[in-house]
Order: sequence, then structure tokens, then C-alpha cells
Amino acid sequence: MSDLKYLMSYTIAIVTIVGILLGGGYTYMTVIYAFVFIPALEMLLKESNEEMSDEVKKNRSMDIFFDILLYLNVPLVFSIFFLSLNMLFYSNSSIEIIGLIASTSIMMATNGINVAHELGHRKSFFSRTCSKLLLMPSQYMHFYIEHNFGHHVNVGTEEDPATAKYKQSLYSFWITSVIGQYIGAWKLQLKLLKISKHNFFSIKNDMMFYLIFQFLFIYLIYFNYGLTVMFYSLIISVISFLFLETINYIEHYGLSRKKDENGRYERVKTIHSWNSNHVVGRLVLYELTRHSDHHFISSKKYQVLESIDESPQLPYGYPTSILLSMVPPLWFKIMNPRVESYQN
Repeated sequence: MSDLKYLMSYTIAIVTIVGILLGGGYTYMTVIYAFVFIPALEMLLKESNEEMSDEVKKNRSMDIFFDILLYLNVPLVFSIFFLSLNMLFYSNSSIEIIGLIASTSIMMATNGINVAHELGHRKSFFSRTCSKLLLMPSQYMHFYIEHNFGHHVNVGTEEDPATAKYKQSLYSFWITSVIGQYIGAWKLQLKLLKISKHNFFSIKNDMMFYLIFQFLFIYLIYFNYGLTVMFYSLIISVISFLFLETINYIEHYGLSRKKDENGRYERVKTIHSWNSNHVVGRLVLYELTRHSDHHFISSKKYQVLESIDESPQLPYGYPTSILLSMVPPLWFKIMNPRVESYQN
């Protein structure tokens, strides 16, 4: 019965639907819920770092309930996305349009990209296909390749564009990470083609298919809604993947892996990611905030991720940390001493 708490993962989607249907100023409900209500609630609630027995972890790993929660996001995300486009098509209010774009972007980042991240680590073809589908509306399908074959290998090193450097601002990171990950995805794709002895125009070139699918998706929007709504959809895509990059920023800011005398990096440890046990963010984001354990064993399902005592701890939950990161001097003042204490 306690596992029903993970139904909270749908709250951002539900709030978004309600805001879209009510229209007007209500379209900002998701923004208020994510960045006012949740941070306030996390200030009041105690952090949760309960431990699970091996038996509990085994049972939870095999429980299909947790998988169904993920898969239901596919129809949910696409339904809300197109509901928002319908409202944007008929709206003449600038205030309403901005609210629709902002709230839909947040929903796309949490129930779309975040769930795609979880499913992208699964072994089944169905799970990985769902992962790629959820990345398509955000025009970020290359994330599947770069994250799984690039970031998880190179995290905490100079070779990883998704690891924010010490004293690097969020806005600088947006540029280096977005560009670096896209280039990295192509490099990885070409390497995979070479290893499997397939040419560039092979059916095995996933990056080429990503381009085609995303272009067709955008054309579908243009064909049905026109140029203006297509432009709005692209803004939603950009904001949603910038939310992802902001989470990347706070997850690894300033943490780095050491090199040995031979110039090889140490293996990925639980000290190379920032962890958060703030309970609401944990549930809304499918335990993404327990990022240290995720990087230590990337195959672990979200429902069995644990809090590791030695892992660096964020002073606040993810929503609050996102807001702080948008003010670099404040972020540096809070986080730099913590980085120095963990890296020394």
C-alpha cells in the first residue's frame, strides 16, 4: 500500500491538465506547483533515507506496478502535449500562451524526458522504444545514445559535456552541454557503425532516424496547426530539454574523478553525483534525486535506488536547487564550499 505514494509522479501532469482546461491565469498552476508548492513542502517534511532489505529490493524490482507507472506516461505526455497545442492554436492571450508553454515544458521535462531516462536504461526493446518516443516531442532523441554510452562512461571527467565544471555557471553549461552532447552522440553513433561494420546510410544509424522522426513530428504539427503553433512547440521543446540540462548541472556540479599515475580515471563511485533525499522531489521524479546510487549501478530500477551515506548531499531538493542554479552568485556561495569539502 505504501508504494501508492509513487502516484505522486503524476501530480505535475494532472496539475498541467487542469491548468490547460481552465485557461487564463490557471495555465501557470504547474509553475507554481513545481517551484513554489513543492519547495515549501520539502522545507516542512523531513528527508527520507529509509533502508530496504535484500528481499524487499528483490520483490520491488519484480513488481510490474512500478513499470506500469512509467509506461502510462507515454500516452499521458503526448495527450497533454497536443491538448496544449490545441489551446495555443485558439488562444489570443499572451499571458495564457506563456503559461501554456511554461507549464507544458515542465510536464515534458518531468513526465517525458525524466521517464525516458529511466526507461532508456532498461534492457527490453519495448522499454527503450518508449524511452525514445518520450524524447521525440522535446527534439532530444540523441540523449538516449549520449547518456547511456557517453555520460555514464565519462561522468566526472573532462570528456563529459554533461558534467558541470567547478565555478561554471548554469548558462555557460547549457551551451557546452547541449552542443557537446549532440556532437558526442554523433561520434558514438559513427563509432558503433564502424564496430558493427555498417555504413552511414545503414538501418543501424539511429541518429539518422532520430532526425527523420523529429522532422516528421514537427511537420505534423505544422500541417495540423500552422507555423505559429509549430514555433510554440519548438519553444516548448527547447525549454523542456533545458530543464533536463539544469538537472544535469545540479547532479554533478564540480565533482570529478581522479586520475591515477597512468592517466586513467578512477571508476565511477557514489561520491561523483549529488544526492537528495527530499521526499517530494524523490516521488515526483521517480527517485532521480538518488542519483549517486543510479550512477554507481545504472541498471538498478528507480524503486530500489537507495541513499548512500558517503554521497555528496544537496542542501535542498531538486526544484529549489534548480531555482538557485539560475542565480550563479547565490549557487556558487552555497555549493562551492560543499564541492571543496567533498573533493579534498
